[in-house]
Amino acid sequence: MAKLYFYYSSMNAGKSTALLQSSYNYRERGMNTLVLAPEFDDRYGVGRVTSRIGLEAAATTFNREDDLFDIVAVCCKDEDLHCVLIDEAQFLTRDQVHQLGRVCDNLAIPVLAYGLRTDFRGEPFEGSQYLLAWSDNLTEIKAICHCGRKATMVLRLDESGQAIREGSQVEIGGNDRYISMCRKHFNAQFYPEEVVDDNSQPTANHG
Repeated sequence: MAKLYFYYSSMNAGKSTALLQSSYNYRERGMNTLVLAPEFDDRYGVGRVTSRIGLEAAATTFNREDDLFDIVAVCCKDEDLHCVLIDEAQFLTRDQVHQLGRVCDNLAIPVLAYGLRTDFRGEPFEGSQYLLAWSDNLTEIKAICHCGRKATMVLRLDESGQAIREGSQVEIGGNDRYISMCRKHFNAQFYPEEVVDDNSQPTANHG
């Protein structure tokens, strides 16, 4: 049975690298893959998935109104399709996650989705929320905080390097705008009214 897989992490954990490697592995064995990416992510050009280590591949773009089941079904008419891979899967809608489940169940094609779990406020993205709920397999791809701990959070920065606490959930950017952190250091930046002592125990600052 084809399955829906969700590979999640904070930023700079190698999600796009893992996606591109998976697609390459299929194609090396003579199998066809379909790589999907949100059309508004134009950091490296529209319709491109690019990793920080230099790997890249062409992608079919989608927007929030597109039916991903229909897109995959049309591709299947042209050639046998053996795997669908989703970049920046946090930007999927609830309906699109459901459609990817139908790709697995009705078309018997595995789907590998790669994305962030939470936004810069520590809130879940819509796509990630339902991928976590509905996927057959969940895998965490680990990133590292500057302190050496596992980074689980993403902080958005302003021009002076200070944490941004409000704003649109979706704002495309790279290392100049976002940084991955462990929960301790995320809280220290996002909640400056709290003080983290040497024993890693947060205490309220009433002064």
